[in-house]
Amino acid sequence: MQAKGPIGVFDSGYGGLTVLHDLARALPEHDFVYLGDNARAPYGTRSFETVYEYTLQSVEWLFRSQHCPLIILACNTASANALRSIQQNDLPRLGAGNRVLGVIRPSAEVIGRYSERGAVGILGTNGTVQSGSYALEIEKFFPHLKVYQQACPLWVPLIEHGELEGEGTRWFVKKYLDELRQQSPAIDAILLACTHYPLLIKQIEAALPAGIRVVSQGPLVADSLKDYLYRHAELDARVSRNGRRVFYTTDDPETFSRQGSSFFGATLHALHTELNY
Repeated sequence: MQAKGPIGVFDSGYGGLTVLHDLARALPEHDFVYLGDNARAPYGTRSFETVYEYTLQSVEWLFRSQHCPLIILACNTASANALRSIQQNDLPRLGAGNRVLGVIRPSAEVIGRYSERGAVGILGTNGTVQSGSYALEIEKFFPHLKVYQQACPLWVPLIEHGELEGEGTRWFVKKYLDELRQQSPAIDAILLACTHYPLLIKQIEAALPAGIRVVSQGPLVADSLKDYLYRHAELDARVSRNGRRVFYTTDDPETFSRQGSSFFGATLHALHTELNY
């Protein structure tokens, strides 16, 4: 009988903590372990090959060190650039029956329901937008939906430096929203396709006209995971249930604990780890 372990949640830095917040709320008894590769963040400006290499190292660490039966890539850039290769090429040697899931498919499966005009906007990092992953996935579920994408390269630095308010932040929020809406006046739903962006949701909503819905990924991913575990009872049975949340970072744990608490919505205490780079 296989030993039980926590659900692993991976992100290049802090953003995945917004997803973990919703996962933990949806599955309060399940154990979760979070890994933030802050020492090498951000991933959004790195090459496809580098993102894959870094993500694979982190997945291997969660499987081998933390004995996770299931890992969620709570990072859009990693989901876009590494998930498919890991699922197809690496999982067989990483553990029979183990699974790695991302955040793009759960979002793509439902985003069309939020639009009445059939036009949605995607806001993400350069890496996520350039991958085209959202357009490809959304087409599978909503073939007639028009998808417009906009990279917001300065939002993550603003968020990680705590610049959530102020004139400069409002200017950059409006800049990228205007560029997105210039692509089509029909856009009436916008997906925040970066897990950092929910921290700017008040600014984003304030900069948009009435009638445009702003959708965060956390609740979508949480609902999808609950359904997935219900349909895969054999995998769910391998997840430990003590209500534990453990946090690791590849950078300074004190800094991660301080800044990460605002993303997670509660005080957290992180530990440091090395991934044998």
